[in-house]
Amino acid sequence: MSARIGVAVMAVALALYIVLVAQRAWLLLTSGDPVGIAMGVALVVLPVIAVWALGRELWFGVRAQRLGKRLEADGALPEDEVAVRVSGRVVREDADAVFPVYRADVEAHPDDWRAWYRLGLAYDAAGDRRRAREAVRNAIRLEGADPA
Repeated sequence: MSARIGVAVMAVALALYIVLVAQRAWLLLTSGDPVGIAMGVALVVLPVIAVWALGRELWFGVRAQRLGKRLEADGALPEDEVAVRVSGRVVREDADAVFPVYRADVEAHPDDWRAWYRLGLAYDAAGDRRRAREAVRNAIRLEGADPA
């Protein structure tokens, strides 16, 4: 739930940013000064890129959450017993110990989105966010191609 609140706060902050930047862009575009016009164009382009990036991340989160719920409903989420710190984070040594199981599952079933999603969870538990996101993106891509 706190992640959703964080996303909502960031979306509102981005909307406020876009409004303020659009106001400045309009002033620069109507200034008649070539440098001001160029800066105004840049101020129009940058928020568009920001909106695109935020939308892409939100869509990734929605699709990843949907796959997680499907795995949970199927009873296919990892059930490994790993130690958890007071903060709620997994103890990295425990995550590293169970990681080879999920890597081997992906190697045995490279077209199974469930295996890729579980590998993404293992990467995340081990603290490797970049590979976790790659694995979950691959799971999303494979699930979209899955006829079942």
